[in-house]
Amino acid sequence: MPLTEARIHAAALRLIDADGVEALTMRKLATDLDANPMSLYHHVPNKDALLRGVAKMVGAQFRTVTLEDAPWQERIRLLATDFRTLAHRHPNLMAYSFSQPDFIQPEDPFWTALIATLDVPGVPHSEIQQVAALMCAVVIGVLIAELNGALHQWSNLQPTAPGADPDEERMFRLVLDTIITGLESRLTPDGDDQGLGRGDAPAATFVPRQQSVSNSRWPGRV
Repeated sequence: MPLTEARIHAAALRLIDADGVEALTMRKLATDLDANPMSLYHHVPNKDALLRGVAKMVGAQFRTVTLEDAPWQERIRLLATDFRTLAHRHPNLMAYSFSQPDFIQPEDPFWTALIATLDVPGVPHSEIQQVAALMCAVVIGVLIAELNGALHQWSNLQPTAPGADPDEERMFRLVLDTIITGLESRLTPDGDDQGLGRGDAPAATFVPRQQSVSNSRWPGRV
């Protein structure tokens, strides 16, 4: 079977899923493909380029949100949940990719869907990219802690209830609710989102403001 970029990337992903990014070498990849190691360089110049190609291939698997009629809050939840599913499907690759500053590109399905979703509730265009970047930073930070086991360890720090076992999926939903609640409060002129229904898009100014700890609102259990 002839070598192609797609075949090389697919084989590299199998090896990464099995043994991690650090264990991947061009020689191991050539052996898996039953090819001469030097022939790989006609398609990928080096390991860094190989990893970028694999990450792009995996990123293309992201399921773009199609719920145009759904409330923007639910669209954000679905975007983040699908992103988490992809991270857990290929944890070795994603843990590596999260450490790369150029991991998310402007044309990535996740980024374009997030930008479009933030436009729905009325976030000013001058602020959308900054808000999207902050949301990505928070979500990716949580996923890194999930994938490397830190979230589980931190959740079990003493003192804790006997026999307590953290529900990481519930904790991820709590993170999303906290992000969405904060965004809702910024989209409400007086900072009171009590009248904001799910899916409503208030005609409000996106005004940065400081909120005291005593005024903070924490979402209930989903």
